[in-house]
Amino acid sequence: NRHESVFRTALVGIGERGQQIPVLWVELEKGISNPDFDKIIKELSTLGAEFPHTRLIKKFLFHSAFPVDVRHNAKIGRELLATLAAKQLKSAEALTSRS
Repeated sequence: NRHESVFRTALVGIGERGQQIPVLWVELEKGISNPDFDKIIKELSTLGAEFPHTRLIKKFLFHSAFPVDVRHNAKIGRELLATLAAKQLKSAEALTSRS
């Protein structure tokens, strides 16, 4: 969350327990028009490389507004984000393998 364009992030794991791949969901600050997603990913990767607990994060996805618990607006719906991440990354892999 140290990046100037990032409002908040949510780390989720996809795959089988014990072999999960970390995926970082990113919600950008409001009012950012035409974001350069590739540049932001590169900058987030550089920031993450500074710390042992974040250096293995290589998958980044963007969401316009994280799903939150209706009772606790700050509690991010990570289970839903994990499901969405698995679907998006599976779709991306399918498209890549067709090329």
